[in-house]
Amino acid sequence: MALADSGRAIGAVTRLLREHLVRRGFAVSIGKPEDAADTNTTAKLNLFLYETTFDASLRNVSLQYSQPPLWLALKYLLTAFDDGESSDSADAHELLGRGLSALHELNFLALDAAVATDVRLALENNPEPLKITFDETPPDLISKIMQGTDEKFRLSTAFQVRPVMIVPNEPPKFSLLVGVDYTAVPPAVIGREGVGLAVLASLGPRLDRVDPSSFEVDDTITIAGEDLHLSNLECWLGAAQLSIVGQKADRLTVRVEGAQPSDMPEGPIAGGGLISAGEHPLVVRQLMPNRRYRSSNIVVGKLHPTVDAAGLDGAGMLTIDGALLGTWNDDVIVAALQDGAIVRVFETGLQPPPPPANLTVVPSSDQHSLTIAGVGSTLAAGTYQVAVRVNGQQARLSPSVTVS
Repeated sequence: MALADSGRAIGAVTRLLREHLVRRGFAVSIGKPEDAADTNTTAKLNLFLYETTFDASLRNVSLQYSQPPLWLALKYLLTAFDDGESSDSADAHELLGRGLSALHELNFLALDAAVATDVRLALENNPEPLKITFDETPPDLISKIMQGTDEKFRLSTAFQVRPVMIVPNEPPKFSLLVGVDYTAVPPAVIGREGVGLAVLASLGPRLDRVDPSSFEVDDTITIAGEDLHLSNLECWLGAAQLSIVGQKADRLTVRVEGAQPSDMPEGPIAGGGLISAGEHPLVVRQLMPNRRYRSSNIVVGKLHPTVDAAGLDGAGMLTIDGALLGTWNDDVIVAALQDGAIVRVFETGLQPPPPPANLTVVPSSDQHSLTIAGVGSTLAAGTYQVAVRVNGQQARLSPSVTVS
């Protein structure tokens, strides 16, 4: 049972009281007495929680946590209603007496097998049984509670339930004992010789944001967070490892490209074989002495395609050159714009496209180019800007082409 369930203890006590009274044959409502009088014409008891106070006798009692729990006393009013919704008739008085007798019989609120699971979870770690005690109920107390213009003075009896424990929602703090060798089987008491403990200086890097949040290949970005000065850190954008070029405790400077192989004129990301443009998880992980990795949380990095140039040949084929321009598995959209308005949109189709393949975006195998046949015959003469979007991320450069 998580001790955090004790945060629901106030409501659980109210449900527990109602359940015990229902078992004894009473109809029970919960809320202000005046509201209970308007609900139906069934004789019933009404429970109204009118005050919560802190139990002074247990205020500083701790249960091995960094903070003492909250110890509460819950104060209720018990009101009875007859079949006519009156609380002042002889039948209502009789019902109130029977209800008080049932509460007095209970004395301690038991968590037996019939209690609802959520109620039991919220109260089962209470170190003391929940005790019912009756309070004096003078007329001025009832008058203060039932003082609305539409509320009547209704005979009621006050009682309280205590102690109700609410534990702070944080884990308990424990440590290994000094003077015990836990490396021995079974552990051995070694007294003043002490025992060497492996102390972790950090639980690994934590990331807050990446600046800028969108970038192209070969850009330099800054990752902000905590514990980014640790040794043996690696930075990954999806399946691609990025190059770390600077480290400080609260930020990491990274180049959006891995180490360039000697047999390649470009890095592995620009080469088009690792990832495509789009949104990718960005993580920083640390290689530990046991050869396992301790990873940070994930932030999102938006990798844009790169457009270097676009041209239209005499046959009307549009060719776009760049990097990370997409594969057959990517969502590639090419738009022709004039005066800021979209004139025509082209998309990738089936792989390979059935003939004729006109007006279908055809990506190259290395993501370095896109070709669209038949563009010249679908656009009126004029100059157009070509915009490329891959997996929702648009290239910064939109070069111009002219249709004659």
